[in-house]
Amino acid sequence: MPAPVVAIVGTGQAGFQAAASLRQEGFAGRIVMIGDEPVPPYQRPPLSKSYLARESSLDELWLRPETFYAQHQIEVLAGETVTALDRTERRLRLASDSELSWDHLVLATGARFRPLAVPGAELDGVVPLRTLADADVLRERLDQAREVVVIGAGFIGLEFASVAIARGATVHIVEVTQQPMGRVVSATISRFFTEAHRRWGAEVLLGTGVTRILGTGGRVTGVETSGGRHLPADLVLICIGVVPNAELAREAGLAVDNGIVVDERLATTDPAILAIGDCANFPTPFAIGRVRLESVQNAVDQGRSVAAYIVGKPAPYDKVPWFWSDQSDVKLQIAGITAGHDNAVLRGDPESGHFSVFCFRTGRLIGVESVNQTADHVVARRLLAGNPKLAPEQAADVSYDLRALARGLSAREA
Repeated sequence: MPAPVVAIVGTGQAGFQAAASLRQEGFAGRIVMIGDEPVPPYQRPPLSKSYLARESSLDELWLRPETFYAQHQIEVLAGETVTALDRTERRLRLASDSELSWDHLVLATGARFRPLAVPGAELDGVVPLRTLADADVLRERLDQAREVVVIGAGFIGLEFASVAIARGATVHIVEVTQQPMGRVVSATISRFFTEAHRRWGAEVLLGTGVTRILGTGGRVTGVETSGGRHLPADLVLICIGVVPNAELAREAGLAVDNGIVVDERLATTDPAILAIGDCANFPTPFAIGRVRLESVQNAVDQGRSVAAYIVGKPAPYDKVPWFWSDQSDVKLQIAGITAGHDNAVLRGDPESGHFSVFCFRTGRLIGVESVNQTADHVVARRLLAGNPKLAPEQAADVSYDLRALARGLSAREA
């Protein structure tokens, strides 16, 4: 009987973790990773932080050295694309005209940048930041850039902006909503980072759209805003969100809705096919309804979860979500999912640059956002993993011992 085959479509953090965890779980069959980028699996967070700022090198991006894959008998097909998924025959068709049969399939296809549909978006000097190739282009462009416009004030846009400011560029940040990072953070955190970027030297335009991108001779020269401003630019970053790569799943007849729909064990409507990472829409006890999360923690934990599923140890995926963002000398860490909170209390003073926002819904703690306050973040993750009986007034009281509460939860669980 031939050895079972696990095919993993995607060589990002989630796909890599699924492969590595399969070997850790004792899976002895064939593992094949397929990725459309012509490089080994790498980390994405440094692309908008240390790598972009030239504080880390290419060698520091790789998730593992190439010897790791040989030692663990993990095949990596880099620069290859899956063109079709045959569920009946359990076969993948590849762009190279070859085919791959599988027993379990893991879709870790990630997401791609959302394009900006305005005139001039095709001009030279208008770029996204999603892949290593994008980051390499931006590193070179930043060496000459003097006027930078960032369209979109999410995590990536603001991280890039802080690097561009540090490199000496004049930076304009254009955000169509009134709250930078507003999709994932509280109003308090959004205001804090808006003012921080202004202090660092950026102009932040809120409630402002882009009507067109201006250029001469095919090269970008500026951005026209919905308010009639003309912002000079020799470099424009488009950073208005991502689109989950779910086309392969949709064409194969799997359920798709803001990503590939999976159950609590990360299985699709076909139990032999799982989806993880940025492309997966899954239920979680930490939110109302379903979510699709873009984070290293989620990718790693879901990779481990599907590996356990494949070797016969399925379990509901219920890990506490957590995220981080480094902008200049400020570190934001989030535990839980704070969207949808109805009460938020401060612990500490934003003026000090060291504080946390504890977010509650119907009296229950659902998430904590910490600025330069790692101790609060670590405790928050422990609290959210249990069933914390924490009142808003206790969270706001800096003399209240959160660590003792977390230790008590751990003792009860033991």
